[in-house]
Amino acid sequence: MKKGILMKAICALLLLTLVVTGCATDVERLDPTEITDLSGKWNDTDSREVSEEMIKDLSTRPFIGIYAAKLGHKPTVIVGNIRNLSSEHIQTSTFIKDLERELTNSGRVIFVANPYERNQLRTERKEQQDWARPETRKQMRAETGADFMLIGSIKTIFDTENRTTVKFYQVDLELIELQTNEKQWIGSKKIKKQVKKPFFRW
Repeated sequence: MKKGILMKAICALLLLTLVVTGCATDVERLDPTEITDLSGKWNDTDSREVSEEMIKDLSTRPFIGIYAAKLGHKPTVIVGNIRNLSSEHIQTSTFIKDLERELTNSGRVIFVANPYERNQLRTERKEQQDWARPETRKQMRAETGADFMLIGSIKTIFDTENRTTVKFYQVDLELIELQTNEKQWIGSKKIKKQVKKPFFRW
């Protein structure tokens, strides 16, 4: 009798251990540059690769050298609105930061702050006029104006049959001269993914 109760208690304890172990969260650190696709949705890898390829294409175009000679300095660029016209929730702010990083690191253009950042900087300069030592104050109304604005959009097309979905992403970017509204560069990058759902899911 006691032996049977003991065996049941041991089995219950083992079962409880298995349940607790199975429910525990498993965390694994990954290399940020490693390609990871869990759901097939737009992710950090897509954002990074698209920004790198498109800015690389932009920075090798001859118009940059032409405008640098015309202006007497590297063209100044600001990133405008990147519209999410896809059917997914995409953090365009992350993609914009990737574009800004690649533009700055290209060394071919001068990159200036976006409207949100400018508001913070203007507030700081205004505060300096009242509170900072005269020799350290930064001058008001001495900002560098942008020569070009980079704008664009992200679109998607999905095609699904049974358990298979093909996801097509298209990113379009345009570099527009602010003075004339002339489009000096148009770039497009396409990504295609096939996602197969399993027969059974836990």
